[in-house]
Amino acid sequence: MNRQRNGPAIPPFDKIQAESVLSRKRKRLRRGLCYAEKILFLHQDPSTGSVMPVPGQDTIRLRPDRVAMQDATAQMAMLQFMQAGREKSVVPATIHCDHLLGASEGADVDLEQALTTNREVYEFLSSAARKYGIGFWEPGSGIIHHILFENYALPGSLMIGTDSHTPNAGGLGMLAMGVGGADAAEVMAGLPWEIPKPRMVGVRLKGRLTGWATAKDVVFEMLRQFGVKGGTGKIIEYFGEGAETLSATEKATITNMGAELGATTSVFVYDDSMDAYLRNTGRNADADRAQTVRDILSQDDTCRQDPETVFHEFVEIDLVQIRPAHAGPYSPDRVIPVSQFRALAAAEKWPGRVSAVLLGSCTNSSYADLYAASMVLQQASRHGLKATVPFMLSPGSRQVYETIRRDGVLDTIVAAGGVILSASCGPCIGQWDRRDIKKGEPNVIFTTFNRNFRGRNDANPQTKAFLTSPVMAAALAVSGETGFDPARDTLKGNDDVPFRLDPPAPPALPEKGLVRLESGYRPPAKNGADITVEIDPDSERLEFLKPFEPWDGKDFIHLPILIKTRGKTTTDHISPGGKWLRYRGHLTNISRNLLEGARNAFTGDTGLGTDVLTGETGVRLSTLARRYREQAGGFVIIGDENYGEGSSREHAAMSSRFLGAKVVAARSFARIHEANLKKQGILALTFDDPGDYNAIEMEDRISFWDLEALTPGRPVRTTIRKKSGASIELFLNRALTEDQIEWFRAGSALNAFTRKKEPK
Repeated sequence: MNRQRNGPAIPPFDKIQAESVLSRKRKRLRRGLCYAEKILFLHQDPSTGSVMPVPGQDTIRLRPDRVAMQDATAQMAMLQFMQAGREKSVVPATIHCDHLLGASEGADVDLEQALTTNREVYEFLSSAARKYGIGFWEPGSGIIHHILFENYALPGSLMIGTDSHTPNAGGLGMLAMGVGGADAAEVMAGLPWEIPKPRMVGVRLKGRLTGWATAKDVVFEMLRQFGVKGGTGKIIEYFGEGAETLSATEKATITNMGAELGATTSVFVYDDSMDAYLRNTGRNADADRAQTVRDILSQDDTCRQDPETVFHEFVEIDLVQIRPAHAGPYSPDRVIPVSQFRALAAAEKWPGRVSAVLLGSCTNSSYADLYAASMVLQQASRHGLKATVPFMLSPGSRQVYETIRRDGVLDTIVAAGGVILSASCGPCIGQWDRRDIKKGEPNVIFTTFNRNFRGRNDANPQTKAFLTSPVMAAALAVSGETGFDPARDTLKGNDDVPFRLDPPAPPALPEKGLVRLESGYRPPAKNGADITVEIDPDSERLEFLKPFEPWDGKDFIHLPILIKTRGKTTTDHISPGGKWLRYRGHLTNISRNLLEGARNAFTGDTGLGTDVLTGETGVRLSTLARRYREQAGGFVIIGDENYGEGSSREHAAMSSRFLGAKVVAARSFARIHEANLKKQGILALTFDDPGDYNAIEMEDRISFWDLEALTPGRPVRTTIRKKSGASIELFLNRALTEDQIEWFRAGSALNAFTRKKEPK
């Protein structure tokens, strides 16, 4: 067993007891069960009750097996957990330092710089982890999702993580979901985790990938079909003979980017590829235990014979028909076949030269991914060619790095001109100190990442970022042409002889196994009572949290509107990363970035608003929010479709609450952000008629009535008072449970929890 694990390798459930539970569920539903349903039922908290919850309508309470946190979100999660008053986490948990490392000079220099720059944050997280029984992965050890995949992901288990790409573990048959820090804190404190019961989407894969097509192109096809909202409120389950042709890490690429579909999570049914991966990484005990419950870690026959009776939606994808594609710019669901990219680039007047290629990230930096890229580079090298554009690699983990170094893959990448960054998120989340392009200069980059929102990688709104596969990234690094298609186009070597690249066929797993490492992990203290977690009161990066004020029992009357956002408003827009990552543990300071990237539908400005109390224009929204909090008792935010799409960062909700938001009303919400708003005591409401969004004007005042009578399923009566004095009445819906109403009344979910703990 891997000594670096925090917790024993055990089956996630007792076999006999599990069979009894699932048998009862089949009888209640009068049908067979899919794989994801089995995991949910086996982790359901008894408090959910005996009534069968309705998907998309009722909530369920779950008991996760594990909690995972990355360093940017762990700060606020741990600060909230400390408020709960527990001596240690009641479930196995880990913290992973991957988000705060910059990308500039290269792995060694960047890591040394991060250790200096982020010293107090790392010391806080490390000491808090040791005190509260939590495993701590040091900076440079790897990206959270790779570490989880290598050490913790277990078929049939349930995990929550404070990062939206936690579903990466679905490639190993684990039901893994992204959450906010408050969710993580509550589960570590012993509370069940509550979510709306998801709908089930079945995706049967058949055939086998051919040519230049990769797992990345499979998820692009899903994005083409479903869009960035198509997975909202759903679990996507992949199965079929085609699924069995994919390696565990290929599966992980697909489940990782289920977050871009808005899905609650994505998962593959347990199969031999997962067993092979566990054994290749030295986790034989986990593999053996999974085998003992293999009949449970499966779909019932009905899923394959009559899937429409089990899944709410069912699609079939023939892997033979998948073709390589890029996605972008600015949205992962704008999918463009590589064969059509040159013509579209010319029509759109995109630059014809690639300005940079970025390889790696949590989505595509497995051993097989990097081996495949090196095979492309090796072909070019035989003709005397190297990368013709800046080319950088962020390895998924230190273990992957050491393995590709041992097997010569790293030498090939470096010889081709690759710059090796630390095993961390780096440019994927905006930690790229880019110097070759001036801000505002149009350019095109290709990345193997999962997100391509405007300005996300380098803070340049004119950088057009396209997502692609590792093999395409390598080919584009050599060619340097944005429209290059290796299946059709030729390159010319130093000998002036044209040649064409062949699609690589890398090994699924390293022949000698993944290199075992003993460094990078710090276990929790045996006795945390003697450890003190301190925060310098003058720190600009960390501050202890103060509980939010409970609701005062009064209706919200004549509140001003801070902003009505237009178009895509992601959590990157609401609470940007980049330079702001340094303040993730300091609510006061990070709140200065509130809605900095959001487009104001009233004015057309970004990050700016008009003070309707004074008439002043061009006011930073964080400044305006403070004014409204102090002078008007708070404010309302109006959102467009899928408000809060993207990252799980709860700062987007906490900053809104801290600065005075009472209500966020949107056409629709992304799941994690809606949950985060409710956790912080904000009413998250949707328009009964989405067209009412258009009726709201900048100088309107909004009132919300009968809040004392909040009940699940009952809309909130709302009045819009116009500048002219006229009033419009409309109804706003909200999916609130009794618990969530209590969160609102208490001021936050954490307040409600701590109140229940207080002696009567």
